[in-house]
Formats: sequence, C-alpha cells, structure tokens
Amino acid sequence: MVEAATDSTTGVYLGGRYRLLERIGSGAKGTVYRARDEFLKRDVAIKLIPTDVLNEDQQRRNDDEVKVLARLNHHSLVALLDAGSDLSEPDSPSVYLVMELVEGPDLRHRLRQGTLPLRQTAQIGCDLAEGLDYIHRRSVVHRDIKPANVMLFDYGTEDARMRAKLTDFGVAALAGTKSDDANSLTGTIAYMSPEQVRGEPIGPASDVYSLGLVLLQCITGKLEFPGPAVESAVVRLFRGPKIPADLHPQWSALLTAMTSTDPAGRPSAREVAMALHEQAVADRSRHKLTGSLLPDNEEERLAAVRRYDILDTPPDGAFDRVTSLAARIFSVPTAIVSIVDHDRIWFKSHHGTDVEQLDRDPGLCASAILQNDPWIIEDAAIDPRALSNPLVAGEYGLKFYAGVPLRTRDGFNLGTLCILDTESRQFTADETRILEDLAAIVMNDLELRLEARSTRD
Repeated sequence: MVEAATDSTTGVYLGGRYRLLERIGSGAKGTVYRARDEFLKRDVAIKLIPTDVLNEDQQRRNDDEVKVLARLNHHSLVALLDAGSDLSEPDSPSVYLVMELVEGPDLRHRLRQGTLPLRQTAQIGCDLAEGLDYIHRRSVVHRDIKPANVMLFDYGTEDARMRAKLTDFGVAALAGTKSDDANSLTGTIAYMSPEQVRGEPIGPASDVYSLGLVLLQCITGKLEFPGPAVESAVVRLFRGPKIPADLHPQWSALLTAMTSTDPAGRPSAREVAMALHEQAVADRSRHKLTGSLLPDNEEERLAAVRRYDILDTPPDGAFDRVTSLAARIFSVPTAIVSIVDHDRIWFKSHHGTDVEQLDRDPGLCASAILQNDPWIIEDAAIDPRALSNPLVAGEYGLKFYAGVPLRTRDGFNLGTLCILDTESRQFTADETRILEDLAAIVMNDLELRLEARSTRD
C-alpha cells in the first residue's frame, strides 16, 4: 500500500474516503502523506502507522484512543480530523491519522538555519506549553516532543510573531504501544526524559523535560545529548543538560527546572507557559527591539496615565454611552475605551464584550498608541501588522480594527477609542473623522475631570 501511494495517479483509498497522493515525510513510527479528502474536497495530511496484527481487544483499545484524541481542539495543536484502522491487508494492518495539512516549515528545518532569538524561543515555547497543558488536562501525554514535530508559522515580516503548533501527539498510544510498558521505548532518543529511557511509566512531566531540551536547542543550536542511541540515552541518567553560563538567570532557572532528572521537580506545562510568556515580554522590554510596543517616552506617558487617576476607577456611564454609540454608528459588535498601562490594557468601557482587561503584549491598542493618527486594519487576515496577533489567529477571529489615540493636551497617548469586528471591512475618511470626534468627547471629559480635581485640590 505504501509503495503504491508514492504514485499520485494510482490513488490508494483509506476508509473509502481519503486518497493518498504523495509521500511528504517519514519517521520511525510511520509515513506521512498528502491525501485528498474526496468527501469534503480538500487536501489533508495522513500518517500511516504499521502495527502488529490486531486482535479484537487491540482494535477496541485503538478505537478508544482515537476517540480521545479526536476530541482535542486547541490552537497550539495540529488538528486531528479523523483516525482509524486499515484492515484491507489482514497480515499488515495499519493505523492512520488524518490531520490538517500545514503548509510551512517545521522547527527542525528552521534550526538548520541557526539559533533563535530568546524572545522568539519564548513565544514558540509558550505556544507549545499551552498545547501541552491542554492535552495533559485531558490525560493525554505526547511522548515525542522534538523539533520535527513542531510546525511553525512565519508571516515573513521582520517583527512578526512566529507561532507554533504541535503535531504527532499521541502517536505511540495510537500505534498500540503502552506508555507504561517497561519493555518498549516510545519517542525519539535524543529528546527522551530519563524515565522514558528507564522504561518507567511516563506522565506529563516527561513532555515538559523534552520541551526543555527543545528550547535549549533553540538557544544553543546544538543537540544536548547527541551520539549513538545507547550513549545518548544513558548520559542523561547521570547528568542534566549543560545550560550556558551567560544565559539570563530566569531562563537558566526555568530550563534547569524543566530538565530535572526527578519528574516531581519539574514545573507543570501551565507553569512553563506562564514563565515563558513573562520572558517574552521581559525580553522585549530589555532589548527594545525594532517594532517594540514601548513608546520612546514611556515613563512620561505612564506618569500622564496616573495623572488622570483612571486605572482603578469603576466603569463609567458616560464612556458606556460613547462606546454604545460607536457600535451603532459603525455597525460593529465591539467598541472599547482602553487605557494602556505598563503591563496591561484596561477597558474602561466595553460594548459587546465582557472582558475588562488584557495583557499588553497581544493588545492592538498597545500598537495604536505608538502613532498620533488613527490606526486602521481593514483586513487583519492579510495585514502584516496583525497577522500574528492572538486575537486574529485565535478563537476570537478578529478581522477589523480601528483605533484612535486618546491624546492629552500635552501630547501623551493614554489609550484608544477603538472598534472591532470579526468581518473585514473598508473604513472611509469620513468614518475615521467620526471616530476621532467620538474619541475627542472621551478626552474632553477626562480633561474636565482633571481640571475639576485640580481646582478642588
């Protein structure tokens, strides 16, 4: 079957639905093909995994595992669309996984070009840790975290946020390999945890260890445990990985904890995700990268924010009328009056959403305050300024954003009046002026309150 599938004109079918087209990858556990879903008329990726002859109990176990993995749905996971067993050749049955077809490089390919910057490493690691936290909470362990199983999305701009998706999760389980079978090793030797090497039962902490080795390789460009399989496997039983002496202390502490030889000493995937998010933000602040979301006058701007005494105040009825009016005028589902603080964005008035605050890093308002003119994104799906933003790439599916800075009389941008939509749209010059007028109403109210407070004082 596999050889026939290398000829795209012969078209071998799986499950009476998926026509194999061409081989696009292979590994120890199976071969990946581009295939055509003839029912939905779309291309997919199929991993074909040969197994031993399946008896009725083994078949039932595989079907149960398929049902668990098919329910996984997270933005950091390559979606598993379908799975099953191909029994057309009883002497050589196969398990097949049907996945979304990702047109992009994997991390292994990217690392051949050199190391990754710390901030990019943190961003990628955060994506992967969030995906692991999701599957761990559902009692699934990946068992094979490695660069080749990490798909990257790079939108081609200098400061675009590179995103990552984890693929091939659950392959060992689906292939019929018991995770607690002391006589078998699952995963890739170079990235195995010590407990995997020893053939012990493995849990979520094993994935965290493997992710630590992947992040270390992103930073150093080197495989930490190279060499023949036996040598590579055994050496980690006697020592932890070598962390570069000049690495930032917070990075060093995190990687050391993630790669502890004792599984109980490792942080959870959720804790790793939180730490890596903090590192991504901290690295941006330390190095002031091109495209940074920190204005040059940030200290003075924050002083102006505090001057208006609006960070800890309750939602304001006057502003609610403005956002409600903006939503009606522009026929959008969401309108917000935002104030950009040092680490987050406060929604002082929010029409169409219950969210009251947002981390500063993903917030588009943090970009909007960098300029004195309106910041308009008519189609976020193709605009390089927003492609990598989680509000665009994530579940919210933001397609349109228009924000006008709330500018003080002495020239500081406190935040924005912005409108958002899940549909792309054109925004005319007249509409921009209307939004500016509404923003001026908000700022005029804030200035009057500041003057009244100063008079009382």
